[in-house]
Amino acid sequence: MSDSTELVYTPLEDIPQIHATLKKNFKAGKLRSIEARKTQILQLAYLIQDNYDRFKKSFEADLGRSSLETSFLELDSTISDCKIAYDRVENWARTEKAPFNINFVAFRPVIRKEPKGVVLSISPFNYPVWLSLGPMIGAIAAGNCFVLKPSELSPATSGLIAELVPKYMDPDVVRIVLGAVPETTKLLELPWDHILYTGSGRVAKIVCGAAAKTLSPVSLELGGKSPVVIDPKCDLKTAAKRIMWGKCANAGQTCVAPDYILVPEEAQDTVIQALKEAHDEFYPSGSIASPDLGRIVNKSHFDRIKGLLDKTSGTIAFGGQTDESRLFIAPTVVCGVKGDDSLMSEELFGPILPVVPVKDLDAAIEFINARDHPLALYVFSQDASFKNKVFDNTQSGSAIANDTLVHCATDGLPFGGIGPSGSGYHTRKFTFDMFTHLRSSLDSPSWMDKILGSRFPPYSAKKESWLKNVLGVKLPPRVLPPPVPKGETNALALTGNRNGSGKKWVILVAGLVLVAAMRQGGWRFSDRWKEVIRI
Repeated sequence: MSDSTELVYTPLEDIPQIHATLKKNFKAGKLRSIEARKTQILQLAYLIQDNYDRFKKSFEADLGRSSLETSFLELDSTISDCKIAYDRVENWARTEKAPFNINFVAFRPVIRKEPKGVVLSISPFNYPVWLSLGPMIGAIAAGNCFVLKPSELSPATSGLIAELVPKYMDPDVVRIVLGAVPETTKLLELPWDHILYTGSGRVAKIVCGAAAKTLSPVSLELGGKSPVVIDPKCDLKTAAKRIMWGKCANAGQTCVAPDYILVPEEAQDTVIQALKEAHDEFYPSGSIASPDLGRIVNKSHFDRIKGLLDKTSGTIAFGGQTDESRLFIAPTVVCGVKGDDSLMSEELFGPILPVVPVKDLDAAIEFINARDHPLALYVFSQDASFKNKVFDNTQSGSAIANDTLVHCATDGLPFGGIGPSGSGYHTRKFTFDMFTHLRSSLDSPSWMDKILGSRFPPYSAKKESWLKNVLGVKLPPRVLPPPVPKGETNALALTGNRNGSGKKWVILVAGLVLVAAMRQGGWRFSDRWKEVIRI
């Protein structure tokens, strides 16, 4: 387990120098070209592929992870993310034209995609490759220099990353800082162009407080208690397998793991029986003897989870076995749990699954809304109206029907929370976007002053009228006009359409702008048009 592996922490005095070096290298344009970015992304993919078995062993040491879970949940997913970024980065980084607007087309407005600079990612222990190297992919694709502070709680994997990154990646653009609280504190004293923190809400407050002192922007992924709402008429066998897999994968140490189940009172026993059958199918010889169930990361986390289980007022339906020497906690379902139970006091982050009986769907929605917005919300139902009612009347980072966890790896979907469960979005293109500055740009031709010259002083009513005619907006009719107090006149009836008389002018001037924008050379106004636009 992880306690047997020692990390050599980065000297505190080296951290400011690492920051300064990357600042210098960013300004030198080390990753300015798309080809340079693609080279580093491909190197990162080969870093994992060439050392695949070593990573499997490090996961086993840190988390007791099985080979399949390591491959499926992290290694293959991260290699896939590298390939996606490698194939698409040129398109992601391409300058975009602003939406067409006749009033501004001559300015040729565009949005430049530019790197923010030197960015920092503080990653957790539970997914020490995907949540460490995933942000690195997006940051490099966006052209940033990158500092990774991996978790000291997964020392075998963090140490392997620290060993391999300098061998595969350009140290001028990527650095690893190893350490715990002092090293993280030192990092947060420095100004960053963006910080991504993944972890607990308690530490997130510290990160945000420190970042505020340097005005460093922050994105947060914080987890929370992700509920499962079960429609008793759903495909219960399939639902139970997917819920138990989501709870047992990585021993429940997943930020979007199902945290508790909400089910109508009369269906509680049926749901628990289905969960028990799924458990027995997963672990036919018992979970404690199974090589397919991971372990809790360390004794501190083991004690916290066991303490919550020991204090519950619910009834253990099955499971409940623990072994401190092996940091083992069996998959455990607890029934009859109430809202004030110890198991509902915080994110469990372990293989404990409370079942909370409620009166009906409305009560389930009310229960969810009385608590912090979760990172994920799961609904199991084949009834579209059931699913929509839950999704339409709650808030969560993601809203998933009839599965668990897999949305994190689904190409094209953002991963992020809302409110206490986090802020900002990442994974694949969304990571690129997070670390990208959208820089507005336009190029205004001299002749535009023939049309918009009225913006310059000295001002006059005539100039104001001209600009209103050129740029004025006609609103659609009111849907429901406001009530008119007795004795007053409806202002709408008096004013009518104030923009109507200027519509011809708008069309005329817009046409002139469009013609001018389409011509590459100069443009001459006829004497007639000079008279028209002279103010």
